[in-house]
Amino acid sequence: MAKTVSITEAGRKELEKELEQLIARRPEIAEKIALARSYGDLSENEDYSAARGEQKVVEGRILEIQDILLHAKIIKGGKKQKVAMGSRVTLERNGKTTEYTLVGAVEANPLEGKISDESPIGKAIMGKKVGEEATLPNGNTFKVTAIN
Repeated sequence: MAKTVSITEAGRKELEKELEQLIARRPEIAEKIALARSYGDLSENEDYSAARGEQKVVEGRILEIQDILLHAKIIKGGKKQKVAMGSRVTLERNGKTTEYTLVGAVEANPLEGKISDESPIGKAIMGKKVGEEATLPNGNTFKVTAIN
C-alpha cells in the first residue's frame, strides 16, 4: 500500500505548476537530443550525454510529482486552539519570535518558514495551545504565542 503524502492546497498547486513546466520542457530536450545525435559518434558526444542527463532528471521529477499528487491528502488549516497540520504558529524563545507553517515533509522548506510535522520542532509543537511550551530533543524550549 502506498504511503499517503500530506500537503496543503497551496503546495498541491505549486506541484501542479512545476509538473506543467517540466512537461512543457520535453520537446525542447528532445530537440537537444536529436541535434546532438546528428553530430555522429555518441560514445564521446558530450552534448548528447548532457541532453540525456537533463532528460533523466526531468522525467524523474515528473514521475516523483505525479506519485506525490496521486497519493496526496490535502491538509486544511488547523484549528486555532491547538497546533495541527496547516497551522501557522508563532513561537518565542528568549524574546525572539519566529513564525512557521506546519506542513507535510514533501512541502517543507525551512527557509520559507514551512516546517515538517516530522521535524523536531514540528513534533514538539504539534497539539500545543497558545501559552504552552514545547521542548526540543536538545533541551531548548519555545513558547507558542499565536496560532493562525
